[in-house]
Amino acid sequence: MRKTFKYRIFPNKTQAGKLQKSLDACRWLYNNFLEQRKTSWESEQKSFSRFDQSKTIPILKKEHPFLDDAFSQCLQNVSTRIDLAFRAFFRRCKTKEKPGYPRFRGKFRYDSFTYPQAGFKLLNNTLQLSKVGNIKIKLHRPTEGQIKTCTIRRSPTRKWYAAFSCIIEHDPVEQSVNPAIGIDMGLESFATLSTGEKIENPRFFRHEEKQLVKAQRKLSKQTKASTAKRKARKTVARVHERIAWKRENFAHREARKLVNRFNAIIVENLSINDMKKENFRCINKSIGDVAWRQFLQFLSFKAEYAGKKIIAVNPAYTSQTCSRCGERHKLNLSDRMYHCPCCNLSMCRDQNAAINILAVGLHSLGLSLEAA
Repeated sequence: MRKTFKYRIFPNKTQAGKLQKSLDACRWLYNNFLEQRKTSWESEQKSFSRFDQSKTIPILKKEHPFLDDAFSQCLQNVSTRIDLAFRAFFRRCKTKEKPGYPRFRGKFRYDSFTYPQAGFKLLNNTLQLSKVGNIKIKLHRPTEGQIKTCTIRRSPTRKWYAAFSCIIEHDPVEQSVNPAIGIDMGLESFATLSTGEKIENPRFFRHEEKQLVKAQRKLSKQTKASTAKRKARKTVARVHERIAWKRENFAHREARKLVNRFNAIIVENLSINDMKKENFRCINKSIGDVAWRQFLQFLSFKAEYAGKKIIAVNPAYTSQTCSRCGERHKLNLSDRMYHCPCCNLSMCRDQNAAINILAVGLHSLGLSLEAA
């Protein structure tokens, strides 16, 4: 199993300059490889493989000496990144999704480079990087297993991080006494469990919106390419970073609680992009703020690590179907209580949907609702 450990690093001014030069070299090479593939296909209908482009790196280093600022394997990893970008593009074309052709990366659109095999060494409180030197690192927790790769990332607020991808051997944790739970995601409440419990929606973006508006208004008034504009841009990035930290911390904590309590977690297979179509702007803003996809991703890998099951089911009609008798009644979005005229069931709309989600998930496992 692969597990990533992320740490904050603290380069001095000279080291930060070297990291930035390595990042700029990798970004230039990425754009060069993209241009090479694009022009070659448009003019000759010829495509390049990852290996073809990797072979051109020594020639490019002779023509452009600034590429020596980056470690050789970091440059080789760039060819892997561009290859993965095109593979994803062709996959989306095949599945008739919005293709999204790979884009050229500007100064603030390329923020990481990777040491895939060598060139880095983790000591007690120091990270040794080739072409950079020994950098102070905050090891707030120990790594596990064998470290395979090291990715250096620069945040929009100019903070630097190191992420180590490790191969670990892990035994599943002891199973919980609670067999299964169904979860209905929402906006009024972040999530409603089939037991009737609710996780309140923290609305982090809404709480920070005034600060963000103030910072963005100040940014819009600055002169282009000035020092004041650069500082104002960093202030806006800091507000976004603070919101992201709060949201990420909340998703980690709530996902951990659920994984610790239940053996099987049944969730909705949400198509969030489709949900945002033809909605009012305020609803789309709330959907983005609640970050369901991030929460479900955290829930998925935590459950896999603990040996628990995550089941994603089709959410169609789960809110309109009676969880007791199975009759279906159409509801408006404003109807927050479910009243069944057939069996007189009266229940919170979200809890009724969570029970139906649980039933669909258990049916896929060959179990009944009574087993939960």
